[in-house]
Amino acid sequence: MPLKQSDIEALVDLFSQSGWDEMHLEIDGEELFLSHDSRALGGASTAPVPAAVGAAVGAFAATPASPSPIAPSGTVPGASAAARPSHWVVVKAPNLGTFYRAPAPDAAPYVALGAAVTPETELCLIEVMKLFTTVRAGMSGVVREIVARDGEMVEYGAELFWIEPA
Repeated sequence: MPLKQSDIEALVDLFSQSGWDEMHLEIDGEELFLSHDSRALGGASTAPVPAAVGAAVGAFAATPASPSPIAPSGTVPGASAAARPSHWVVVKAPNLGTFYRAPAPDAAPYVALGAAVTPETELCLIEVMKLFTTVRAGMSGVVREIVARDGEMVEYGAELFWIEPA
């Protein structure tokens, strides 16, 4: 029985929520290897690497990517929820995947710290297995904190941005 994309996505979700370092699954000659260490795949890249090997062998390294030329997050390291005003609203990841602040590596970020946003303003992309999800602000306000770092793996429900409502 071949692995379906929905099966693979469920396994990736399970793996990301676990404390495991690696997971290797083999079913009827099909293999799925998940690792938080890209060196386990024999490569030097630290970007998530979905790849087909043979007819149906999948590999996925759930490792944060190297920082891109885009400035890292707009957060203060160690900032806590207590430091944020209570009226700020969090924008969370709609699914697990790789967080991208810009539409392309050489493009400007969708938004910067202090940017005014509307409900339709695109904030970022989340990519998993070559499927991209656009994350919109969903409200009018000002971007006050950018929590996730460009190229990092985020989980479902992870804090991405904090917006001060207008």
